Amino acid sequence: MKTFEKIKELLLANSIEFLELSHIQTFTSQESARIRGEDIKIGGKAILIKVDNTFKLFVLSAELTIDSKKIRQHFKAKKVRFATQSELIKMTGLPKGAAPPFGYPILAFELNIDPSILHNEKIAFNAGSLTHSIIMKRQDYIRIANGDVFSFSKAGKHRG
Repeated sequence: MKTFEKIKELLLANSIEFLELSHIQTFTSQESARIRGEDIKIGGKAILIKVDNTFKLFVLSAELTIDSKKIRQHFKAKKVRFATQSELIKMTGLPKGAAPPFGYPILAFELNIDPSILHNEKIAFNAGSLTHSIIMKRQDYIRIANGDVFSFSKAGKHRG
């Protein structure tokens, strides 16, 4: 089953309301926000990161960037790095920018959520595709995603 269908099935099974959008391919958070007609800050950007020897998924507001030092400190890790594009495709079957903000049972990774996601009433994200997005209430996302919340973002120059 495709990731997009798995997400919809999870949301429907939990009686969660959501808006499903089909759109042209988007490759950056800015493009996605523009095509959805939403502020970039409600975008949930999902990034796969290798922490020592384990890949973990990190979700933060699309207007922010990852602070690797905070992740290293939180996990008392020696090494933290972004997954390569080939690792992302191999481990998720998804291209860069398509990973949804869900760990288990959608993607097989421990999920970590930055508090920047909590500051908005809703979250918008690419749903396993560069041409499909979902917008849903933030409190429903937090309840269903079941991630560990800690601060790992930094303000500053936006990246994709």
